[in-house]
Amino acid sequence: MTSVRTLAAHDLVELRYPRTPSERNEIGIAVGRAIDGAVSHYSHEAALGRRPSATAMARYGEELLEEALAEVVEPPSAEGRETIREEIRGVLREFRRSVLFGLSRPRSRLVLVGEQAGYYAQPDFWDRKNRFFEMKTYRALPPPPDVALQLKLFLLAFAPGTGSLVCFDRHVRPVETLTYEVPPLTSAEAEELLRFAHASALELGAERVLEFMNVPVVRYPLPPPGASPP
Repeated sequence: MTSVRTLAAHDLVELRYPRTPSERNEIGIAVGRAIDGAVSHYSHEAALGRRPSATAMARYGEELLEEALAEVVEPPSAEGRETIREEIRGVLREFRRSVLFGLSRPRSRLVLVGEQAGYYAQPDFWDRKNRFFEMKTYRALPPPPDVALQLKLFLLAFAPGTGSLVCFDRHVRPVETLTYEVPPLTSAEAEELLRFAHASALELGAERVLEFMNVPVVRYPLPPPGASPP
């Protein structure tokens, strides 16, 4: 049996760009959970040939919001809740009209470096061919460092495919949709990221038996030291 150590892509992002507890926005996280749950559910419905109404999507998103806000220490006021509900309705309307509607979430992939260690990667959507899509509900353009790193890690997992970042900016009225095509990695970027993922997973990753892991595996050799960081 082959023993490997693994982390998730978001663990690598957190390692490189850590956030303090004060930077965690509980309400923003709750809103994100509600939107993510609604778009995932209704995109799956659309993939099955069903066409949910915008009203049904909004209602479901608001139900998920109330569930998520129940765990928030300082929930928003009644006025704040209505603002958030309008944000969710706007995002779901735009999502329903976007290229993402009807796409599925890909299976998590293991990027294995040097047959020893690596990370799991699972973008929000893919076209079942060679393009992944990551979705944000704010204007992440140009991509901030943490988002840029996330996208690069996904590129390694879906090589030689391509990727797109789709932003639904819920902080403007009406909600605006922006799309960013992820640039390909340079050789130096890829090598530095693979070394970073390998070293981080070896040190901090959970130990797994490769033969028992029911996921697609994308293999890379361990690059030699020397490439410049991205």
